[in-house]
Amino acid sequence: MNAIYEDGKLLAEYLLFHYGSPDEILSAPDRTPAGMRDALDFPCRTVRRFTTGHAARGLDLGCAVGRSTFEMARSCEHVTGIDFSMSFIRAAQALQRGEALAYARLDEAHLSSNLTARAPTDVDASRVQFHHGDAMQLPQDLGGFDRVHAANLLCRLPKPALLLKRLPSLLNPGGELVLATPCTWLEEFTTSQNWPPGRTLDLLIESLSPDFTLINVTEEPFLIRETERKFQWTSSQTSLWSRNH
Repeated sequence: MNAIYEDGKLLAEYLLFHYGSPDEILSAPDRTPAGMRDALDFPCRTVRRFTTGHAARGLDLGCAVGRSTFEMARSCEHVTGIDFSMSFIRAAQALQRGEALAYARLDEAHLSSNLTARAPTDVDASRVQFHHGDAMQLPQDLGGFDRVHAANLLCRLPKPALLLKRLPSLLNPGGELVLATPCTWLEEFTTSQNWPPGRTLDLLIESLSPDFTLINVTEEPFLIRETERKFQWTSSQTSLWSRNH
């Protein structure tokens, strides 16, 4: 896996991405294009793609610094977040313990602003746990889950087929899977021989259809701030699947 996710600058960007307020992410929210405002709160919106109701066990793969894991705990009795980045997991664990994490938001050149990330106060953090792990080599004793969430993970894996092969064993019958991917396949993460031969959704349908039913496909935009005037705006194709009985 790529070591870029251990970089301190990227950790700060992801803390802002997951926990920053609109005022902290956008310099002037009232004067910002609507498309940018609509792209906020991505870790919360992808979790809302699950159907309503409560579930027993949830799994958040590629959880980064943990916001989507906390959001899943609103409707799951217990949620496990797993990420390959040790720095991301340490940050998520600190937030789960109730700590406030100070970080620097890069504004321009040498200028930065000091901000603080905190876990959402209206979520029971005791329902959540975070572990360092590899989505391509998950422990065999994880057990079954009622909801599995994997956002912006698939096209960052060296061998995405290993995760797709494992997914059926992770979901209990009738369980739900949310897969969000911007389909930004890059050689630095995944060699081209492991890219889909066609569109990513076609690969998902071919790989998952024997064990899952595709419920719907939507687009979820997301926004990552790099500096006061530079942002990454991307759209993530988000599919909801139900594990066949």
